[in-house]
Order: sequence, then C-alpha cells, then structure tokens
Amino acid sequence: MVPGEELLFCALGGSGEIGMNVNLYGCQGQWLMVDLGLTFADPDYPGIDLILPDLEFIERQRDSLAGVVLTHGHEDHIGAIPYLAADLRAPLYATPFTAGLIAEKLEEEGLTGQVKLNVIPRDSSFQVGPFKITYVALAHSIPEGNGLLIETPYGRIFHTGDWKIDETPVLGTPSSHDTLKAIGDEGVLALVCDSTNVFQDSASGSEAAVHEGLRNEVAKARGRVLVTTFASNAARLQTIGWVANETGRRVCMAGRSLDRIVRVAKSTGYLLDFPETVDFDTAMRLPKSEVLIIATGGQGEHRAALGRIATGNHDLKLTEGDTVIFSSKIIPGNEAAIGRIMNALSDMGVIIVTDRQAHVHVSGHPGRPELAQMYDWIRPEIIVPVHGEPRHMAEHARFALAHGVPRAIIQHNGDLVRLAPNGPKKLDEVRVGRMVLDGDVILPADGSTVTERRRLMFTGLVSVAVPVGTDGKLAGSPVVRPFGIPVEEDRDDFIADATNSAESAFNPSASEDQMREAVRLAVRRCATAWTGKRPLVDVMLVKTKE
Repeated sequence: MVPGEELLFCALGGSGEIGMNVNLYGCQGQWLMVDLGLTFADPDYPGIDLILPDLEFIERQRDSLAGVVLTHGHEDHIGAIPYLAADLRAPLYATPFTAGLIAEKLEEEGLTGQVKLNVIPRDSSFQVGPFKITYVALAHSIPEGNGLLIETPYGRIFHTGDWKIDETPVLGTPSSHDTLKAIGDEGVLALVCDSTNVFQDSASGSEAAVHEGLRNEVAKARGRVLVTTFASNAARLQTIGWVANETGRRVCMAGRSLDRIVRVAKSTGYLLDFPETVDFDTAMRLPKSEVLIIATGGQGEHRAALGRIATGNHDLKLTEGDTVIFSSKIIPGNEAAIGRIMNALSDMGVIIVTDRQAHVHVSGHPGRPELAQMYDWIRPEIIVPVHGEPRHMAEHARFALAHGVPRAIIQHNGDLVRLAPNGPKKLDEVRVGRMVLDGDVILPADGSTVTERRRLMFTGLVSVAVPVGTDGKLAGSPVVRPFGIPVEEDRDDFIADATNSAESAFNPSASEDQMREAVRLAVRRCATAWTGKRPLVDVMLVKTKE
C-alpha cells in the first residue's frame, strides 16, 4: 500500500512488546522509517540469540521508503541495521554518537559503503522526502537521546523515542523545557510516546543521583567489586569511572560491547576523562581491594561476561567476600536467568547488591509525572502509545485522556492507522512478525527450523536407519539411535524394542514414503510406551548393494 494524500502510521515492531522498535510514517507516496531495532531471544527460541522484525510489508515497497531515521543507539532501536538495512536500500540518518555505533556494526558485517549513513548534527533539521525532521535533545541513558519533530503537509508529529526528564544528566544535554513548550505552541497533531514506565507513580530520577549510591557501596567493599550495567549506558560508565577514581580502584572491563561504547563515546567527545583500564591478567594480580570490574551480562545472558564469571568460565575470577552490584533494572522475562546467575554468585560467597538494597540505578524511561509534563508541553491532539506491552499502552492511553489529551488510539504491530485527515482511525492490518538470526542465517521465527528445534528440546529425537536391499526387502537390522529420550539405564532395552518395532512395521511392498511413515509411527509408539513422550522420529532408508 502506497500512502496517498494522508498521514499514516504503522508499527512493525515495538507496539505490544518492549524492544524491536520499527515505526513507519507515510504520506504523499513515500514512507519514513523511525528506528530499526531487534530484541533478544528467550528460552522459547533454543539456540537463537537475536530476534529481528519481519519487514516484508515495507520491503515490498522499498522504492517508496525515503529513509530510516534513528532516535538513539540502543540495540532495540538500531540493532537490526547490520542484518536488514542493505536489503531496504534506504539511507540512514543519525546523530554523531549513534552514527558511530552504526558504522562499527556495518564494518563488522562487511557492509561499509553498502549502506549510506548520514551523520546529522544534534538539534538540526533535515528533509527526507515529504518529511521535515528536527532532532530534539531528550535525556535518556545513552548519549544523544533524541525525540523527532516530524513535519508533514497533514500535521506535525512529535515522536519521543526513549526519554526521561533529567535536569542533571551525567552526559549529554537535558531536555529543554522552552524548546518542548515552543513545539507545543506551534501545534502538534500526534504525540507518539514511550510507555515503558507508565505504571510508575514517581519520576525516574536523575543519573547524577546514582553517583553517591554507587560510591557508598564500592567504598565499603573489601574484596573485588564487579558492577554490571547495560553497556550502552555511557552515563553510568562515566559514573562508575568517577567512583573507581574516588575509591582508589583500577578499572577492568569485560565485554566487547563495553569496549565499543567507550571507543565510540571518546571519538564523539564523551567519556574523555574515563580512567585508563587494565587487562584481565593485571586485574587478577592487583590487590583485591584495588579492582573494579565493569561487566556485561546483568540481564542473565549466559554467554556474556558476568554469566561466564559466575560459572568459573572466565579469566576474571570472583571469590568469597567479593561484591557484585547490579546497576540495572531487570527486564521483564529475564527474572529466571538473572536468578540463576545470582544463585551461582551466592554459592561462591559473593555479596550481591541490587537497586532494592541501595540507590545504584535509575531508569531511562518516564514515570507518570514526566508523562504528564510532556503532555503539558506538547499539548497533542492525539496520543499514540508505543514502546510497551499491551497493558502499558492501554494504561498510557487512559492516563493521557484523563490528563486532557483529546484523543488516543491503542495500536499494535501491524495496525495501519490514519492520523490525518479525520483520524485517528485503523484502516487495515499488514503482515508483521519475527525473524531469527541463527548463526549467519535469517529464518522465520515460526518456520520449520525453530519449530523442530523446540520439539527436539521438549521431546527428543529417535534416528532410525533401515537397510533396504536391491530387492526391496529388509537387508539387516535397523539401526536405532535415541537422542534426549529419557531411557537412561534402560537405553539398550529400549533400542532393542524400537528395533523390533521398526522391523515389524517394514513392508517391502509399500512405496518408500509409506515405508518411512509406517516405521516412523511404529517407533514413536514404542517410544511413547516407554517414556510417555512423543519424540521426533527420523527414518532413513539406506539402499545396500549385493
């Protein structure tokens, strides 16, 4: 569908979920994409690390895609770029810090020069097709958080991206009250706004306030201290660097993404006084009271640095009396994974500190007081909640309407909404979904590969090789191999029984497909009788020579 004389909005990701943000605006025959993010896989996707948005809707009309504008550098807003941007064949637009992160990602994937990346100065305006866009500085937990003022012939949109109100940010520029109020004074059709913390009654708090809490916890620690936080939270890295200097500790960083963030931050004018770091060997040789480790993995990622440290599979070691500070919020869905790491650390005798014990974290998203303030500044005609699960977005709409915003629309991924004229109104539903990055291959999240892998995880596999002679008759005993079948000490007996079942089911007068199916069903019935489970059964007919 090519947009006509109207203003359309459609989320391909990030509405109905937290993460994987992809938003489309359309008018006068062209589309504008805002953000191109990913999300991280959970145990429902065995063997998968990254989940990507299905962009089939816009890929089918890529000639109408004028450009992709990035609000800031978090993975749920830029992470899909190395995997999907080349196929879109549209230019990218980002401010310097975000552009630096994107450039490194493109270089890692061998895409430098294949995707056009435009670096836009902060607080500046530029034209993308029929859309005039102005970057508007908003505080967040990463340098150069931006809202977007999107001006079209059919009305002005203020798209917040991720934001909060922070009068004393450690890095970057705080939101300008005068600028935001001036935007509202000129009229705003729709506020497309972050819903993450809509249930939080208090404001998120200032990043500067975390400094004292972290310093107090590090100062009273007697052993090594490890602080885990989001690698992209450069302001928190700055705070941790200050705390290390103030408490006489050397900094050691564990995690490639930390190295990237610090490198890009310094190249764009941030973290210039971040302390010089030491390598793993030096950190382990220093007195324990002189070491402060910054590590990735605070969300329970088993391959990240903290997960490997907790299981003893890392060059950095923690022992009894050391301290681990979780300077981050638990993302919903990660509770079990984080709990496993905390339990492993506890078994070592490590002291664990979270934001429940001390003031070691503040959110980068707005609570209800901040949302209300944004409504008062912008005074939109329509509120369009995004960046949240369905419950977040529904509550956001209720809260905005109660605060005086005239109209609201609760949309979900794939809902094609007309904002003007005569909006908001849902017009249609377009295809959306998830893709997975499995190794170097992008696959449908609901495709046969992932479906079979789930079944393997839950039910196991029995492989059956059936030797067939040139006469079409059984040429020997079938070879049965169970994988992940709960037979344990009875394994040999099960194999013998399954072999007999396969022999009995073999019918030389049947077609090959019929042979396979008969053997498959017989062996699965045997496995079910032994275990109560219905495993996958793979049957191979092996032709033998006389």
